[in-house]
Amino acid sequence: MILTADRIVTPGRTLAPGWVRVVSERIEEVGEGGPPSPADVVLTGTLVPGFVDAHCHGGGGASFTVGDADEAMDVAAAHLRHGTTSLVASLVTDEVPQLERHVRVLGELVTDGVLAGVHLEGPWLSRDFCGAHEPSLLRPPSPADVDRLLAAGGDALRMVTIAPELDGAMDAVHRIADAGVVVGVGHSDASWEQAREAIDAGASVATHLFNQIRGLHHRRPGPIAALLEDERVWVELISDGVHVHPAMLRLALAAAPGRIMLVTDAMGAAAADDGDYHLGPIHVQVRDGVARTPSGAIAGSTLTMAGAVRHSVASGFTLEQAVDAATRAPAAALGLTDVGRVEAGARADLVVLDEGLTVSAVMRQGIWEG
Repeated sequence: MILTADRIVTPGRTLAPGWVRVVSERIEEVGEGGPPSPADVVLTGTLVPGFVDAHCHGGGGASFTVGDADEAMDVAAAHLRHGTTSLVASLVTDEVPQLERHVRVLGELVTDGVLAGVHLEGPWLSRDFCGAHEPSLLRPPSPADVDRLLAAGGDALRMVTIAPELDGAMDAVHRIADAGVVVGVGHSDASWEQAREAIDAGASVATHLFNQIRGLHHRRPGPIAALLEDERVWVELISDGVHVHPAMLRLALAAAPGRIMLVTDAMGAAAADDGDYHLGPIHVQVRDGVARTPSGAIAGSTLTMAGAVRHSVASGFTLEQAVDAATRAPAAALGLTDVGRVEAGARADLVVLDEGLTVSAVMRQGIWEG
């Protein structure tokens, strides 16, 4: 089929107007101006790639952290309605046997094409920057535990977040990166030097930068400076108006242009109602769209990727910068080679945004959803 749209955001430039030819589940051609033959579908608004969320714990009232396949499918469906066509299931700190079981369950959905991968956020995190993770379950990464979870995840395990200052962390970074799994630096009290060492060892993502990590200091710059200044690192940002001030979003964009990846860090209340939820073993209260533990710590977000794009534009990103950070950049960071772009050969994952940047239609693998 041939689709036309008022605007199409492609890598490098926006076509206004433009057209896309979809054959089966792939994009075959993209062009500017009028189509070569009459359009099958005329779209009003802006056509962008399907969103790629590299860090998500739940949504639609459901959660990945319970390790249930049906519930995981509900999460994917909820975010798909809001334009996320590639979704990584993020787990939180738990006992290693429990994580092993959950990784295996979610891995089957990766094999089936429902999910784009699994992300282990914990248990190898700093107690001083644990956020909504259960402190008693945090631990240094032992070779046995690392190998156990790598084996459980197999090709489905896409990313692991780790605090580089922990005992055994550098060996773990090497092991994980050598297995072809992306390593994120986060929930960390690392020094600038330790963060640099982790990057040299293979770490390539800053997990939700600015949140639950040692802050910037002019004499002790810490991990934030190391992650922002190194061009090998992709930088996650939670752009929801709660986690990061707009000025800091702009600072990160200026420091790492082309390396920003928007993530939701969403929990079960994303695309759902306020109420009481669980994030792994932690009880979470959601009031006025903000998720917190009983102690007051922020516990993930209620964000969708479409919401992240809207808030980023309101914070000073251009539409093209926000879309890039929600599509091409996270796909590149995760090694997903056929999504995140409107170009020939890519998977036909497409989202239509209206003038208010609200999702009005979603195509995944060449099929319109809903």
